[in-house]
Amino acid sequence: MSRLQEAEPVIQLSRADEGGTGAVEILHLFISPGHNYRGHHGQPAGEHPMVEVKELHCVAGRGIKGDRYFDHSPDFKGQITFFADEVYRALCDQFGRPEKSPSVFRRNVVTHGADLESLIGRAFEIQGVRFFGVESCKPCYWMDLAFGPGAESALQGRGGLRARILNEGVLRARDKRPPVH
Repeated sequence: MSRLQEAEPVIQLSRADEGGTGAVEILHLFISPGHNYRGHHGQPAGEHPMVEVKELHCVAGRGIKGDRYFDHSPDFKGQITFFADEVYRALCDQFGRPEKSPSVFRRNVVTHGADLESLIGRAFEIQGVRFFGVESCKPCYWMDLAFGPGAESALQGRGGLRARILNEGVLRARDKRPPVH
């Protein structure tokens, strides 16, 4: 963790009933054992599934245990990725694709109630795990294949958040929704 990240105030993104200043819910958590798009330019996409799990084990500076980016490279800026459920639902409506799972975007955490773009360059905490928002997840042409033609364009500026993990901990999804397959 850099000195800058240590000195910054941490934004608490907890469920309102846990006393946080923001009200964010974790709806889905995903990991994948391998890359489907990275390193596949000009070739077919890989076939590694996104597996929905009830909890993610976050390791400071390394990533998520069991995920394709765990120990990817030192200080990797995408140790964990976040995606807004609000964006997912808007895309489902816009493209008439309600059957598509949020897993097609290959982000680790699907949130509801968080302004992810506002977390770029800031430390934040969810369920006791601290993160540092590094940059937006930039959509690529693979999104047109995974979700539908036009998805890459529609995701510009709202493709999610890439972050570093600052301390060890466990994120848990709420139990109110059935797992997505």
